[in-house]
Amino acid sequence: MSAWLTIIGLNEDGPSPAAREALARAEVIFGGARHLELTQAGARGRPWPVPFSIAPLLACRGMQVVALCSGDPFWFGAGSLLAEALAPEEWVALPAPSNFALAAAKLGWRLEDTICLGLHAAPFAQARAHLHDGARLLCLLRGGEAVAPFAAYLTELGFGASRLWRLEALGGVRERITQASAAEMAVLGPGLSPVAVAVEVAGALGLPRTPGLADSLFAHDGQITKRPVRALTLSALAPRPGEHLWDIGLGAGSISIEWLLAAPRTSASGVEADAARAARALENAAGFGVAQRLHVLERRAPDGLETLARPDAIFIGGGASQALLERLWALAPAGTRLVANAVTLESEALLTAWSAEKGGALLRLELAEAAALGGQARLGAGQADRAMECHVMRVAGFGLRAAVRTESLRAALAAAGGEVQALAG
Repeated sequence: MSAWLTIIGLNEDGPSPAAREALARAEVIFGGARHLELTQAGARGRPWPVPFSIAPLLACRGMQVVALCSGDPFWFGAGSLLAEALAPEEWVALPAPSNFALAAAKLGWRLEDTICLGLHAAPFAQARAHLHDGARLLCLLRGGEAVAPFAAYLTELGFGASRLWRLEALGGVRERITQASAAEMAVLGPGLSPVAVAVEVAGALGLPRTPGLADSLFAHDGQITKRPVRALTLSALAPRPGEHLWDIGLGAGSISIEWLLAAPRTSASGVEADAARAARALENAAGFGVAQRLHVLERRAPDGLETLARPDAIFIGGGASQALLERLWALAPAGTRLVANAVTLESEALLTAWSAEKGGALLRLELAEAAALGGQARLGAGQADRAMECHVMRVAGFGLRAAVRTESLRAALAAAGGEVQALAG
């Protein structure tokens, strides 16, 4: 089969000679209104549907078809979506320089050291994790009218001192570049399209890269895995690129959110019976720019677990029961990492018995915050948080280790043949 589809990348300076030849042969030309006008598609032109879909284009299989995209079709463009739907021999691509390349060339920035984001079809919050003093970002926006709201977003986060460049219609006769601080850019009028914004970040502290974000960054009603325990839990869950998490008892969503921030292409399914908490978790995720990768199931586990995507790791934040553990064990693929936290003696006993049967590791935590007493700071039992963490792999032969404080747990672990470590105090 010869190629019937030509994917053409366009910039403001118009199509290349090879692209002009493909356009001359085309029976149908798909593109945005600006691209159709730029190529003088006339009666052959068909605007992309809203919301975007390639179904009308695929229905033209067998005709000579052109798909018009901005710059490099395979960098935040429709090229990859089209290629995934077609056999390799059905299409050819004629890319142009990306808007990122054009912007970097204007500013003299090293593109390999610059964070490139496509915010033309994504929330501004996707930039949040990249906002660190001295960082350089190039962001594609939907149009000139989106620049001021984006600058206002940066200013609200404390980055109003950042230097911004509004790069409009690069490479064409309408090209225009405006420089201002984020705070100043937030009150400027709309610009031209297409538009990119370059950001040299300055101002507030960015999000730390290590797990254990401050509790105050999450809206919650008290049902949240506290920062120190969350840091240890994320370490045990060990997120890797492309992996999927089941978060049983989603609460405020802090575990899922930090999982999604930890590695690219990660995803998560949160199970939460309380509708208000489920909605709050999604709002928290949206604030960090990861809501599109968090699926929420409003059910009480284990109901509905079989409908979720296969997990690579499972977290139980509370409410562990024998029935839930058995259901998870039956559903989880071999190699799944299971991490459960317990704060009650009953849950501790359940996890101890489960770990003794299946293997894994137990970790007992006691945390205390300093409180004033007689003019001095004292770490007292009244300010302590207790938790037990159980790590189990869904495979046999995983060694059992534990750090415990009570004689009953020591006895249970010793009976299971595990290694027992006594903690001071």
